[in-house]
Amino acid sequence: MTTHTKKGVLLLNLGGPEKIEDIRPFLYNLFSDRQIIRLGPSFLQKPIAALIARRRAPKSAVNYSKIGGGSPLRKITDQQAAALEQALAHDGNFTVRSCMRYWHPFAKVVLTQLVAEGVKEIIALPLYPHYSIATSGSSFSDVDHTAKKLGLNLGITKIDSWPAQQQYIESLTAKIDEGLLSFAGEKAEIVYSAHSLPVRFIEEGDPYVDDLQKTIAALEERTGKKGHLCYQSRSGPVEWLGPSTPETIEKLAHNQCKNLLIVPISFVSDHVETLYELDIEYRKLAEDLGMRYTVTSGLNTEPLFIEGLRQLVLMKS
Repeated sequence: MTTHTKKGVLLLNLGGPEKIEDIRPFLYNLFSDRQIIRLGPSFLQKPIAALIARRRAPKSAVNYSKIGGGSPLRKITDQQAAALEQALAHDGNFTVRSCMRYWHPFAKVVLTQLVAEGVKEIIALPLYPHYSIATSGSSFSDVDHTAKKLGLNLGITKIDSWPAQQQYIESLTAKIDEGLLSFAGEKAEIVYSAHSLPVRFIEEGDPYVDDLQKTIAALEERTGKKGHLCYQSRSGPVEWLGPSTPETIEKLAHNQCKNLLIVPISFVSDHVETLYELDIEYRKLAEDLGMRYTVTSGLNTEPLFIEGLRQLVLMKS
């Protein structure tokens, strides 16, 4: 890419319902993606997705109501995009936009807008540090398919994963150090909670767990402290990566752990998995088991994290 070319940077993320009435269509979009979950034969994918969305929406609505009635993910991603665009202002002609997989703004709208603004080259930067076909892979496929369907002549450069990116690791280290202070010098166990995946993905060669281990190794080298890796957000009758986060909390309590620091390692932005699942649901579990419990907040628009994103973009420019 030349320095004079107008470049578009897509911050790829899952998306989330912004209000209660968005929940059912959001879930339908999610479960309609055959790349991440196969619901019977292909011709039944969407009818089954509609059924699942209808059944799950009421429970999800209860959870979202406890964090303000909707996901803050789009707002945070838009803020990250604005901060990154500002950080890149002296590096070239960059326009940075959010691009969600299962809710607004969809790739069709974002790519159309960027082309209308004169963008000819795209850098696709997933806000998933750890590659999986279910996250970054699905978003990349969506961007490629959308560009082709719209007949857009775009050069698209992809950043596959960045599990040990320097500023990302430094940002997480700072969050861990801050979290440990909440225990006033008492010994605490560090638990790295990642979004779970079906085991078959890993068996088929998905590098997700390897990427997680790279992040944890980098963090343990910087902090000098060992942690426990576990997985949250399972759904559906398939074998999932384990141990689960609740199982890990219960095991640590059984082993007389009194202080627990939860680090949401696969999430860089606060959303329902951090704000409800970790900070409300699992907090109650831990406190009922007699533990003091702290969750590190999302990296969101921390300047050091935004600098890390800037470095990733410049490596591909």
